[in-house]
Amino acid sequence: MLRRPGNPGGWHPLTVAALDDFNSDPAGTVAEALRTCNAAPRFAAEVLAGRPYPDTEAVVARAEQVARALPWGEVTLALAAHPRIGDRVAGASAEAEASRREQSAMSDADAEVRAALVEGNRAYEDRFEHVFLIRAAGRSPEEMLAELRRRLGNDVESERAEVMEQLAQITGLRVRGLVT
Repeated sequence: MLRRPGNPGGWHPLTVAALDDFNSDPAGTVAEALRTCNAAPRFAAEVLAGRPYPDTEAVVARAEQVARALPWGEVTLALAAHPRIGDRVAGASAEAEASRREQSAMSDADAEVRAALVEGNRAYEDRFEHVFLIRAAGRSPEEMLAELRRRLGNDVESERAEVMEQLAQITGLRVRGLVT
């Protein structure tokens, strides 16, 4: 059963409480939760097709595998659901909550780093025509800025490969949070 965290009797359609729930809850409900992990249209269906999963690692591995194999058109749809690094994410959606959690290190960024990220995001979007995507969890603002600057030197094909890997890592972290 899907539950609201901290409220055992309540229901929340975007939080799967455990792997057993992930494996047994109605496909539509679990698909809705999976879409908060990766908004690419075929992602949820392809992960759902593997149910039941024997353990968390199997779900996470499948989610990352699906994310890495998405066609670029679907990757761009998933990117549209991600805020810019350094933006203050508003809203109460599961996607917004995940972004705030993942970018929590940005609260420690000084004004100079924030300004450089704003400028870097603008240059990146002008060059590649999509948001700069990086797994923010576990990285400092300075590390993210250094990666942004490095990746600005990529050619389009190399950058797409990096984006797809970052999307897979973010997706894996979010799916892990969903089923544990």
